Amino acid sequence: MPTVLGLEGSANKVGAGVVRDGVILSNRRATYVTPPGHGFAPGPTARHHRGALLGLVAAALSDAGLRPQHLDAVAFTRGPGMGAPLAVVAAVARTLAQLWRLPLVGVNHCVGHIEMGRLLGPAPDPLVLYVSGGNTQVIAYARRRYRILGETLDMAVGNCLDRLARLLQLPNDPSPGYNVELLARRGRRLVPLPYGVKGLDVTFSGLLSHLQAAAPRLLASGEATPEDLCLSLQETAFAMLTEVTERGLALTGSAHLLLVGGVACNRRLQEMLRAMCRARGAELCPTDERYCVDNGAMIAQAGGEMLRAGQTTELSQSGITQRYRTDEVEVTWRE
Repeated sequence: MPTVLGLEGSANKVGAGVVRDGVILSNRRATYVTPPGHGFAPGPTARHHRGALLGLVAAALSDAGLRPQHLDAVAFTRGPGMGAPLAVVAAVARTLAQLWRLPLVGVNHCVGHIEMGRLLGPAPDPLVLYVSGGNTQVIAYARRRYRILGETLDMAVGNCLDRLARLLQLPNDPSPGYNVELLARRGRRLVPLPYGVKGLDVTFSGLLSHLQAAAPRLLASGEATPEDLCLSLQETAFAMLTEVTERGLALTGSAHLLLVGGVACNRRLQEMLRAMCRARGAELCPTDERYCVDNGAMIAQAGGEMLRAGQTTELSQSGITQRYRTDEVEVTWRE
């Protein structure tokens, strides 16, 4: 019954959570928020995480009613993600593991999302749609790997949404993608946008560049409002995702679709995927909104599964891997 402290910090959110044998005991998180129109750079994001993480660890242990001696391991996000923020989290994890004489477990961020979704949902062996600011993948488990059936060929869908928010000077609090979603609900006109699907892969860069080029003219002439642009981007991008996901369901014959990652919180995406799943006789299993967004508990859960299977990370091998692909991980904890 391993009790694991998980540390996450691959992008602008930093978190610490404790999970014991599949029970989430605590989950603390802090977000680095920039002014409207700005993204988050690695250096300032890393400084934010450095200032917040130890306090989050103390709060997570307090929430769980535990002391360091009650832990069995420290898990941390090894990648993928932004280099400087990842390095901060890895350094803290290494320090705590040595200080508390605990095993260290380096976790793939994407696998963390999947294992948290599997823990919370009714789908032990689902097709997975992973959508976030840094990743967009259609994934299925086979022969001890999470196999990537399809993915973005350029930018992630979450980054695409964030870039539109930046163009429209939307606030980054609580998140730019959420503010795009709110505006999209009030949109009335669909602006035609490029639709990039290639088999099970998608491409968002042409869609975004077209929108960026057309937006000043459309807004100035009154042909479209900011709400219309948000609606158009969401409808087009999510239709692309729904198409490739349906193709993945047809390929795998899965009865469940697990939706994970920060963009999984989007109600319109859930609505479109649910309608598609219903038509195919499958069930959509969206991750609980508290755990869609990057968090420490998902790293603790994946770390606990790895620890149970005897997978730990030597101190000499505990560096970060910015481009750490989902299918590089040997999944020894699943049948």
